[in-house]
Parts: sequence; C-alpha cells; structure tokens
Amino acid sequence: MSYENFLYIAIRAALDAGKRIMDIYDDPASDFGIERKADNSPLTKADKAAHSLIAAALSATPFPTLSEEGRDIPYAERSAWETLWIVDPLDGTKEFIKRNGEFTVNIALVDKGVPVLGVIYVPVRKELYFAAQSVGAYKLAGVEYDPQPSMDEMRRRAMRLPLASGHQGIVVVASRSHQTEETTAFIEGLRKQGKPVTLISSGSSLKICLVAEGSADIYPRFAPTMEWDTAAGHAIARAAGCDIYHVDQKTPLRYNKEDLHNPWFVAR
Repeated sequence: MSYENFLYIAIRAALDAGKRIMDIYDDPASDFGIERKADNSPLTKADKAAHSLIAAALSATPFPTLSEEGRDIPYAERSAWETLWIVDPLDGTKEFIKRNGEFTVNIALVDKGVPVLGVIYVPVRKELYFAAQSVGAYKLAGVEYDPQPSMDEMRRRAMRLPLASGHQGIVVVASRSHQTEETTAFIEGLRKQGKPVTLISSGSSLKICLVAEGSADIYPRFAPTMEWDTAAGHAIARAAGCDIYHVDQKTPLRYNKEDLHNPWFVAR
C-alpha cells in the first residue's frame, strides 16, 4: 500500500486541529472549558474541537478511527479492523492547561498492529514531524497553516530524520509529569555503564520525537500510557531507525489490543 496520500490527509488534519487549538489557547477570554473524565484526567474544549476536525478529515479515508476523545468502541468491533487510525487530538492536555507549549496533535495509521504512518504537530512551536513506511521520517520547522504547503514542498523543506546528534554520552528524555522510582532506577543503571548520562524533561509525545530525531538516545516510560499516546511517535521512530519496545527491549509495542493501555516501554 502507498501511504503518501494518507500521510498528506493526516498532515492537513493535524495542522487544522493545531490552528483550532491555538485559537482557544491564545484567546485571553478562554477558560478552556475544563472537565474531568472518568479517570480524573482533564478534558478541554480544545480536545473536543480538535477531535471533531480530525474525525471529519479522516472520514474521507477507507479506515475507521480510534480516538482518545471518540466513543468507546468495543473490542468485538475493533478486532475486525485490520487498518485503522489511532488519534490523540490533544496530547499533553495538562501541559496545555499549564500553558507551557509542550502539547501535540498525534495521528497514526496502524496496519495489523504495527504503526506505519505518523504525524505529530507541535502548534506553539509550529513544528511538524511526519513519517510513513517507504516515505521516511521528517521534521519541518516553521510550518504555516495558511496556505498549507504541498506534500512535495514539505518534503523539500523538511529535515530527514534522524538528525546528526553531536552530543556526548547518553541523553535520556523523561516525562515532565510522571517521574517514577522505576524510571530513576533505570537511569541509575545507565550511569553505571560508565558513560556520562544527561537527563532532559519534556511533555507529551515530544519525548518520542526527541529520540527519533537523535536529540535523545533513550526514553524509558514506567508509568501508564495509552495506545494513542505513542502510536504516532512510534511510526515516526520506526521510520527514523528507532523503535519502542517492552521493557525487555526486544519486543515492539503492538496496537489495537483488547486492552488499549500500553505496557511499560523503552524507546530507543
């Protein structure tokens, strides 16, 4: 299957969603309409607006959509989906509410449990990561909403991932909001290997992007995540020559499972 047309649809959807998110983010009168979901995680009107835009855009494709903000689809129905979109319309809602800019729009296409296409847009920074099997992985800085560039123009202007790292030792990226004892122990284990270890913190799926681009070497995650948190980043990482593994660091994560929670993982 050629993924380039679907990649462009996903990019356009992510940019449109990012613009809508920023309209709310930049509105001084906006209260974000914060609600609490069943698991006590926050939900804002930006999450809902982005979901609506993305769901409408992806409905033009032949594949169903599993979105964090969409309806709860039973596994009996999902299990028949060989290829599907997995979407987090606003990844890093806590970062959005804190107004620290570290939130993203995540769109992935998954085929037989494997992420084959991924788009991550960072609206505040106007940075776009995109990748697909057979296309490669790219990072485009300074992307504008209007007029949105063509696929050819984006590939011409973008940097191919991974970038040259230029750093010494081991750079570990960890969650800004979910540090755990297990993460600390894992990092200490790296220090004992004798190389200098540098720790950087980041929010949302940006952590996977940092590994994919080569700014970080490893991202250990020993705290809960869902499939929509990682699918887009996983596709970008795979296209950049990295992967996301179970803690055995051998078995890649799979998607559209009966339980949509990810196991603990290491991206490298």
